[in-house]
Amino acid sequence: MSDNSTKVFPFIPILTLIFITLKLTNYLSWSWWWVLSPIWIPLGIVAVIFAVIVIFLAVKSLIEVCNL
Repeated sequence: MSDNSTKVFPFIPILTLIFITLKLTNYLSWSWWWVLSPIWIPLGIVAVIFAVIVIFLAVKSLIEVCNL
């Protein structure tokens, strides 16, 4: 029996390959920043979320130390 819940459509890699192909065949005149944006935008979002969590934990730790 096949479990379809574990299969995820690889949207980001396929979109990136499509953009790269279109850029290399001169169908797109976009900058390489935008061609590779399906890769760096999600990574940027994860980095921002990670930074917010680290800042939150640092402030929380600082407040606990000051209250002692």
